[in-house]
Amino acid sequence: MVLLEPDPFLSELHKMYDRNKSGSVWITMKRSNMKPRKAKKPDPTREYVCLIRANDGKRHISTTVSPTQYAKFSQSMVIIMKGAMADTLKRKEKKKDK
Repeated sequence: MVLLEPDPFLSELHKMYDRNKSGSVWITMKRSNMKPRKAKKPDPTREYVCLIRANDGKRHISTTVSPTQYAKFSQSMVIIMKGAMADTLKRKEKKKDK
């Protein structure tokens, strides 16, 4: 799994959606404190970050986003996700009342 900065993650996510027009892309989000595995004492001043992972079955990418950057990052990610899903969704036909 590759840990990227937020901006390269978004560009790789866009490429991942382009490669998988007929497939699936899974995105998971998790609150994490990114503590080292061999930490002796938990640090109460440590700030939580959001760990975001994406995979398409073959390639895995991930990034961490701080709470101060999360709003901007999530707006950018939603734009990419809506753009990728706009072509796959079909419009529902409205029923005509007689």
